[in-house]
Amino acid sequence: MARIKFPVNRMQLLLLLLACLSVLPTLRAIWLHVTIVASRSLYTSVDALPPRNVGVLLGTSKYLRDGRLNLFLEYRIRAAVDLYQAGRIRHILVSGDNAHRSYNEPETIRDELLKRGIPADRIHLDYAGFRTLDSMVRAKAVFGQDSFTVISQQFHVERAVFIARRLGIDAIGYTARDVDRWNGMRTKLREILARMAAMLDVYVLGTEPKFYGPPVPIPGE
Repeated sequence: MARIKFPVNRMQLLLLLLACLSVLPTLRAIWLHVTIVASRSLYTSVDALPPRNVGVLLGTSKYLRDGRLNLFLEYRIRAAVDLYQAGRIRHILVSGDNAHRSYNEPETIRDELLKRGIPADRIHLDYAGFRTLDSMVRAKAVFGQDSFTVISQQFHVERAVFIARRLGIDAIGYTARDVDRWNGMRTKLREILARMAAMLDVYVLGTEPKFYGPPVPIPGE
């Protein structure tokens, strides 16, 4: 069988290579900008974290597509429990996706928190946290929190705090344990695109949450 020969245009390959090289500094600048804006508001130590009435626990699926436990979520839940038990937060607002009946992040996470000793009246559910921006805006607009602690892995917390700060919300972040490099590689690659979208949302588009709804205030103490 004769092989098919594809024409190779060296000039086109060179232009493609140059285009890729020009994009890389832009992506790096976007990543660093988000990190720098959030850096002064991030904490890795429970003892160093200023107390807040509410910790916003950012949701994700409990299991990966291959059926394994999603360690991103497991470590976020552990972090939220640690902060509650240490008195650094008094309430946990679970914000996640509830797009259809068979997939309900907030209720799944609530059940895990209950198993680990968090009182039911200290857990609050945001069923419309479809995006990180939605979670940040709704924490203030719907749940009445002008300041709160965001709980997730560092790369995610940086973006969440960046969004909140740029929208005038006094958010700080607590970084949950990260997963190992190889298991988290795909998520980190998606984060590059997510940071690009976040910058467009807050600087250019003025993006609003998908839903607002009536106020559901969380009591202060």
